[in-house]
Amino acid sequence: MDSKTTEKKKQNVGLYGFTGCNGDQLVIVHSEDQLLDFFGSANIKSFSLAKSDNDETELDIAVIEGSISNEEQAEHVKHIRKRSKLLVAIGNCACFGGIQAMDVKPSWETRFKRVYAENKLELRKPTPSKPVGEIVKVDFCVPGCPIDADQFFFVFGQLLLGNQPVLPDYPVCAECRWRENECLLLKGIFCVGPLTAAGCGAVCPYHNLPCLGCWGPVAEGNVDSHVQLLKEKGFTVEAIRRRLGMHTGTGISESLKKLLGA
Repeated sequence: MDSKTTEKKKQNVGLYGFTGCNGDQLVIVHSEDQLLDFFGSANIKSFSLAKSDNDETELDIAVIEGSISNEEQAEHVKHIRKRSKLLVAIGNCACFGGIQAMDVKPSWETRFKRVYAENKLELRKPTPSKPVGEIVKVDFCVPGCPIDADQFFFVFGQLLLGNQPVLPDYPVCAECRWRENECLLLKGIFCVGPLTAAGCGAVCPYHNLPCLGCWGPVAEGNVDSHVQLLKEKGFTVEAIRRRLGMHTGTGISESLKKLLGA
């Protein structure tokens, strides 16, 4: 079998960045030991941080980083979705909206005017930041702020093989127990571990630092119970709202509204 035939069988993959810090794409770029295999395993058609000859071909897998924060981005991600068989959101901004999608007071409009006053932006029409899944269908999410390289390459490899990847569906607290970390909540420290998806290895609590929720919300997190516990520990409603919404964006905002009020 010649190289051209082999090349045709490789899947077309594109990586795109929207509103965010590009940290998730940089994790991939800085994975020197795996980068050659990554580029060799598929036809990487678009990856602005790593190559200049990007194109707009049909894709088997589209990988999206960053939240959607203006109408132009919304149209762009819709275009990517139409020409992609699978769309994967990577990082908390794409998966949950990220810090820029925090549901905090004052309103988005008020905060926007504080920065831009009454100036009108002619090139783009800004909108409140949203996770990619609120604009188009997302087939799989790889959480993290930033993502973990090993977890990303695992997911990517499974998708190339046509398999459905499985990521941890339990909270960081489980990883804390496995590492025999002391529970910071019992010390009165604000920790978001019970509501945060595992996958980071509980690296922050291992170094006696509280979990901030940067792996996004765990699917079956008991928000009600955790909020009540935090109140009992003496934390204010505003502190709870801001901390729990920091990395989850819109992920648990509705639950917080019901518990803490709009």
